[in-house]
Amino acid sequence: MKIHSFRSIGSKTHQTNRITNIIQTRPINRPLRALSLSFSPLYPPPKPRSQLAGLRRASPHFASYSSIPVSETQNPAMATATKIQLDPVKDAGVFSFRVQENAARVASQVLQEDMEKHHVFFNQEGFHNHIVHGILTIYALGGSAEDIQAHYDRNKSYQRRPYPTKQDTVKAMEDSTKFQQYLGKGAEYANFLAFFQHAIDTKGVGEVLQEYVFSGDHRAESMLCRLFGGLIHPLIHLGFGLEFNQPAIVAQALAQAAVHEEWMGLEFFLPAEKLAGGIGKPGKKTLLQLLNEIQTDQALKSSVKWSDVNKIRDGILVRAPQQMLDYASQYTVSKDQVPQRLSDMINTVVYYASAAQRPDKEVKFDFFFIHCVNSSIFFSKIMDLPYLDDKSKLRLLEWKGRMDLVMYVSRNSPNLPLNEITQYPAKADWETLFSRSAAHPSDDGHLAKLVRAVAHGQNVCKPFEKDGLPISGDMWLQIGNMAIDSTTGKEAMWVRSTGFDEAWENLSERARL
Repeated sequence: MKIHSFRSIGSKTHQTNRITNIIQTRPINRPLRALSLSFSPLYPPPKPRSQLAGLRRASPHFASYSSIPVSETQNPAMATATKIQLDPVKDAGVFSFRVQENAARVASQVLQEDMEKHHVFFNQEGFHNHIVHGILTIYALGGSAEDIQAHYDRNKSYQRRPYPTKQDTVKAMEDSTKFQQYLGKGAEYANFLAFFQHAIDTKGVGEVLQEYVFSGDHRAESMLCRLFGGLIHPLIHLGFGLEFNQPAIVAQALAQAAVHEEWMGLEFFLPAEKLAGGIGKPGKKTLLQLLNEIQTDQALKSSVKWSDVNKIRDGILVRAPQQMLDYASQYTVSKDQVPQRLSDMINTVVYYASAAQRPDKEVKFDFFFIHCVNSSIFFSKIMDLPYLDDKSKLRLLEWKGRMDLVMYVSRNSPNLPLNEITQYPAKADWETLFSRSAAHPSDDGHLAKLVRAVAHGQNVCKPFEKDGLPISGDMWLQIGNMAIDSTTGKEAMWVRSTGFDEAWENLSERARL
């Protein structure tokens, strides 16, 4: 294995220390995957049925992830709607670093156990089980089998078992009206999981997504709203299933969405979409431009109170709903704008998540903001899915951008001093950052996801740096160092609601030289 072009941080040429400079060889007995980003066309034309049939015969892995039912294939080693099986060559995601064969095997085993033994919520308050997210991210970052097992053992200790599956309920869900009667009920997670596993096994991932999320009927609209609920955890889970070609994880994600609330879709996403005049209108403003305008809007800033239990539902959507909708509706994306808007979205959320610091306090990332960063990576895959139509892709990207805007406001629209990033010392290279995040002794997956999403962002945004994006060049590596350094020690890993003074009260003062 060879690594070329790493330079010391202090040299004039340390900017060449980029993930794109990593070159590696692959021993025959140990499949590895270079850092990668899918550069295939965003909207490839659908293949004729005859071509699909040929691909099905030649590649069972492809068949399981097209609209062809997985039951038609015979390969016992492939991933199905009920079996998690990672291939280190084919299933390393849009961004990976030296994926290991043993790690793929252990990750497949522990994720299978997690699916069979654990609920999507680890307590009655609806706190999410992040095992899938953490394991797949550590695996993609080149973590060892031991790293993966340690992460699983540490995080399985507080999970709870799902309720027993009731076959009569699963059968009843085939009726659209009865299906909707079960939505939003956490006790039905196991039943929804069995339902979507059967649906995917019968119809394939593409057809199930179209029918239950993107068809536009009442059931699908409700599911789409729920996909963006729960701090977008269902969307993140779906992203992992799609990115790593795992139909079973897609089934988990849909079941997870089904037991979440839909209020944010009904009160924010759908009204913003209507105000925008529909889906896919040419956007006149970038996400960054809208963020800059929002920063100076005092009505929005004063719409959120520290005492609000849910700062979006109880704050923004009560005290300034129309102002928020006016901004959100201006974020639209047409088909020809996708490459630029994808980089704009990723760059903007990394910018505000990283720069939202307090000069007198030690660096901390906001727990809510990092979810906007961590979910951004999946859109490189989503925009490239051959079975998802253009309208659905654009709708997802527009909703993501609107989520990013309302999330920023919900944390009291913090100041964003860019020098918090540009002056930060980058002492570790990407390889070191990946290793440290994969082996972090107390991370439940959030840190590893953040580091990987930032590194991926560098790849996506590099061709568009000339467009005036706030994050560019060495700043990506500096942000990666900020993330790792800020989560070391006994203090809380994250600040929660960074724009409020109260959020920082118990965090350490920044050391002064």
